[in-house]
Amino acid sequence: MISFSNTLLRALAVLLLVLGTTAQTAWAQTNADGTPGLPEPQHYTLGGITVSGARYLDTNTLIGLTGLKIGDPINVPGEEIGKAIRRLWEQGILGDVSVSIARTEGSKIYLDFNLKERPRLSKFEFTGNSKSQADDLKNKIKLIRGKVVTDALLNNTRTQVRKFYTNKGYLDAKVTITQTPDSSLSNSVVLNINVDKGSKIRIRSIDFEGNTAFTDRKLKSKFKKTNERKSYKFLNSGKFQKNEYEEDKKKLIEFYNGEGYRDAAVVSDTLVRTADGLALTIKLDEGPKYYFRHITWAGNYLYDNKTLSSVLGIKEGNVYSKETLDKRLNYNPTGQDVTSLYMNDGYLFFQIDPVETKVEGDSIDIEMRISEGVQARIKEINIAGNTKTSDHVLRRELQTLPGDKFNRELLIRSQRQIATLGYFDPEKIGMNPVPNQNDGTVDINYTVVEKPSDQITLSGGWGGYAGFIGTVGLVFNNFSLRKAGNFRNWTPVPAGDGQRLALNVQANGTQYQAYSFSFTEPWLGGRKPNSLSVSLNRSIQRVGTNFDAKNDQSIKVNSATIGLGRRLRVPDDYFTLSNSLSISRYQLNNYPYFQGFNNGNANNITLNTTLSRNSIDNPTYTRRGSSLALSVSLTPPYSVFKGSHPNVNEWIEFHKWMFDASWFTPIVGKLVLNTRAHFGFIGSYNSSRPIGPFERFKLGGSGLGYGGSSNFLVGTEYVGLRGYDDPNTANSIQNPNSSGGVVYNKYVLEMRYPVSLNPAATVYVLGFAEAGNAFEQYTQYNPYKLYRSAGIGARIFMSAFGLLGFDYGYGFDKVDLYTPTQAAQQKGHFHFIIGQQIR
Repeated sequence: MISFSNTLLRALAVLLLVLGTTAQTAWAQTNADGTPGLPEPQHYTLGGITVSGARYLDTNTLIGLTGLKIGDPINVPGEEIGKAIRRLWEQGILGDVSVSIARTEGSKIYLDFNLKERPRLSKFEFTGNSKSQADDLKNKIKLIRGKVVTDALLNNTRTQVRKFYTNKGYLDAKVTITQTPDSSLSNSVVLNINVDKGSKIRIRSIDFEGNTAFTDRKLKSKFKKTNERKSYKFLNSGKFQKNEYEEDKKKLIEFYNGEGYRDAAVVSDTLVRTADGLALTIKLDEGPKYYFRHITWAGNYLYDNKTLSSVLGIKEGNVYSKETLDKRLNYNPTGQDVTSLYMNDGYLFFQIDPVETKVEGDSIDIEMRISEGVQARIKEINIAGNTKTSDHVLRRELQTLPGDKFNRELLIRSQRQIATLGYFDPEKIGMNPVPNQNDGTVDINYTVVEKPSDQITLSGGWGGYAGFIGTVGLVFNNFSLRKAGNFRNWTPVPAGDGQRLALNVQANGTQYQAYSFSFTEPWLGGRKPNSLSVSLNRSIQRVGTNFDAKNDQSIKVNSATIGLGRRLRVPDDYFTLSNSLSISRYQLNNYPYFQGFNNGNANNITLNTTLSRNSIDNPTYTRRGSSLALSVSLTPPYSVFKGSHPNVNEWIEFHKWMFDASWFTPIVGKLVLNTRAHFGFIGSYNSSRPIGPFERFKLGGSGLGYGGSSNFLVGTEYVGLRGYDDPNTANSIQNPNSSGGVVYNKYVLEMRYPVSLNPAATVYVLGFAEAGNAFEQYTQYNPYKLYRSAGIGARIFMSAFGLLGFDYGYGFDKVDLYTPTQAAQQKGHFHFIIGQQIR
């Protein structure tokens, strides 16, 4: 019996022996020098194939993999057997393959393939590294139990493990894999992956050669991932990662191109191992600095050269920059560009190709070759991904409508409008125009990803006046009153129509209770963005612990508000105007906190008008835009009526003005600067009538409003000022026993950077500087007498619980206390907020 290995020569040699000992006749060729040559091939027909040595693999499948079929002609020796062996070998599931001639019957030959199966993976384990690193590696290498242990699998595992440690700076990491038979399973092995990390190798120096226009320090700053490791550079890891280094080199050349060095290139780069790490040397060829010279236009019929040059905004002598040219031509986030000029007028098929026509010295001439195309009109609007929210809620926010001319500006505006709804992940709102040049139309496909928008509040807190306070709150931001009549829609509540329903209960036994209900319909009637809001509130606070009817010291507040709002189109459609009518009734019984007014009822009828403009791009983490609001609250001027009631508190009167402004400016990448200004003023119609304790301003702390008095029950505006104590505490900016200020102003600078933009938990950190003050009398007002502070903080927005905020602020100014010789010292304060931003 003769064995053919996967080496053809071995097969032929053994075959000669077999043929010599059987009845077959094999004549050897003789070379010219008399030496024996290769035997003459013998021609057979394949009579059958058998497989031996296979214990777990299917024999029929293995026979099929050989590619041989019964009845096929076969030569011995010949290439057919060699090809069959290679086919089996290439599967990677066998450790050895050999072929034997089982027998021959005349012209028929019967072959037996003897196989040795590779073992299968039972489990694998790591040694030489930490458990956390082992867990990370398990997710990366993805070894699957039962998989055949091939050479490719072992090599890939070594490569992945080495790459993992190389990315962590362990460039000398060694990986050894040993196989141990698993006694509990047949033909199975356990892989032991031993890691010798070695020492972490860091970049200790980065040097540039050939740079004359910019310093090494300037060029190093363009590397975002590849940095030197120095003792004073705490945030630089010094790791060298090939992929990130290649990206950094691209950024370096982009920087040069943006500064006019059009021909800049990296000539060579060298990474050398030194005694203490890696030394990276980069040799540059900066080339000359270029400037724009003549810019001409060709193919433009809709707009003349002068108009296009004005929009482009590049003048002769400006530094040549492809990046600047591309922004001015295609998309300029801070202003108009040439493409927008056309696409905002329906020219979706517009194309522009800037061609360098002449390079002379350091000057470049460019010809703008334009193909204007035809105006496209919108054919269909398709929306996908809104599994919860009804189509009409999204469609009513769109600025792009079927039949309208295509407008890129309105397309971007529609994306912003969808984001401000708060129902979808703002980072995953897609808008894809699908043009059809045959009929000059375009379909627009919007895609959204729903995110949780409802909120539940189950919390407890310790108040200075009432002890433990528990709160239960529910806010349904995407409620549907229309679906409430069908029980099947209560899962758990009917949703999808964009209405807002809020319920809140706060209590501390019988000492303090507060109940509120509000409902908002943002599109009353469903045709125009006219909103209707209704709210009801009831609060009760009792002082002390004796609550019998005779000695009860309490204040009860019942209020109701109805509001109407509408979106304006002048000056632009970012403006909204809202009006509301609020009626409140205060019932005081031996209440000790208001001087001269302890018993009786007070009534407050207020008309509020707010003019606001909101152009922010994302309510959760805003990158650009602004929010402005001017509000006026007016009560009837009772004091000017003849025969007005002598009790000035029975009918509350005031006029109150508030202005809030917030601007968001992107700085670099996701870093955003938020600047804010706030102003408030409350006055009376009659100078002889004092301003009551209602609707005043209190400044300091987190701005949540709590403490020893009940001013929050009477409409007091609590304004945060981080770095100082909260109002109504001993060291607060204002006297805790006062009713509050009649005028205030505040200014804020805040830098924000996102840690996570995941819609389930959006997190960003911030640094702030702010200043403000509130004054109890007009004569005390001084816009330059401000309490200043600075600090750091973080915001966490979780869809189920709303906003959580943490701040640490340090107040720079001493607080004058309420005796001539006392002043509170500057110190740091921690602040915690929930459910609102600090104003």
